[in-house]
Parts: sequence; C-alpha cells; structure tokens
Amino acid sequence: MLTFKMNKSFVKFLTDFGPLIIFFTIYYKSGNNLRVAIPPFIIATIIALLIIFFLEKKIPPIPLFSGILITLFGGLTIYFDNPVFLYIKPTIINLLFAFILLFGKFFTNKPILKIVFKNTLNLTEIGWQKLNNRWAIFFLFIAILNEIVWRTQSEEIWVNFKVWGLLVLTFVFTLIQLPLINKYKE
Repeated sequence: MLTFKMNKSFVKFLTDFGPLIIFFTIYYKSGNNLRVAIPPFIIATIIALLIIFFLEKKIPPIPLFSGILITLFGGLTIYFDNPVFLYIKPTIINLLFAFILLFGKFFTNKPILKIVFKNTLNLTEIGWQKLNNRWAIFFLFIAILNEIVWRTQSEEIWVNFKVWGLLVLTFVFTLIQLPLINKYKE
C-alpha cells in the first residue's frame, strides 16, 4: 500500500509539473521559440489530464480549467502567431480565481475556499473569510504583476517569471498563511 501511495504521489507530481517542465525544456532547447514549445506543452497537458482521469476516474476542476485554458490560449498563440495570447493566460486565470473567491460567497453564502478545502482544513468562519480574502488579493496581485512583467520585459524573462517566479511567489505566500491557519483552527 505504501508503494502505491508513493507511486501515486510521484504521478501526481508529474501530472502537475511535467507539462511545465516539458514546455520550459523545449523552449530553451529551441532557442527560446514559443511556437516550438507550445504544441508539446498542450499535448503534455492533455496527457496529464488523461492520466489523472485514468487514476481518479475524474478530473478536478482546477487542473481541468487550467488545461482548457492552456489549450485555448496556446492554440490561439500558434494560430495567430502572436504570443500575447499566452502572455495574458496567467492574468485571466488569476483574475477569474480572484473574482470567484471575492464574489462566489454571495452565491454559496460561505467562502469558496471553505467549500474547496472542507476536507483538508478545519477553520473558524472568521479564519475561512480571512484566508479566502487573502487568496483573492494574492490572485489580483499576481494578475497585475504578470501584466507588468510581460509588458515591460523580454519574452525570456517573462517565461522564467511564469515558470519559476510565480511558483516561488505562490509557495512563499502559502507559507505566510500558516500562522493564520494555526490561529483560526477549530
């Protein structure tokens, strides 16, 4: 059973980060060519989603949503030969997440994060509300930051920011939330 859990964890890691690693590797090996790196990125993303479906008999909403947007914006980038579509994808995703977190509570009468993480975290209502609002603000910040980076920096800097910068920022932001989570545990 332990072997299955470790293998499943490894497969989860590969499905989460494999397409991104493939994109990054091909992008640099092709001489920083988005047109060459995007098709394998789309294919790897679709394969990752199929693997998730095969293992879990369902695809969680966030990876599915992300896969659809990668395919859509990657396809638009290739079709129109315009990288702007790929540049704005993180902005749109993060704005949508922020919007859902900020306004979803009006439709569900509770913070969206409470619905998403109900089996993972046990927080007070105030804790859920604060955590939900912090993540909404973080997503807005990331959307604005993405716009600043792609509009003011080279494509190579944007790719590095997208692949590594956003990952580090999200990890650090998540760590910063630990005191809040500990404070409002039920």
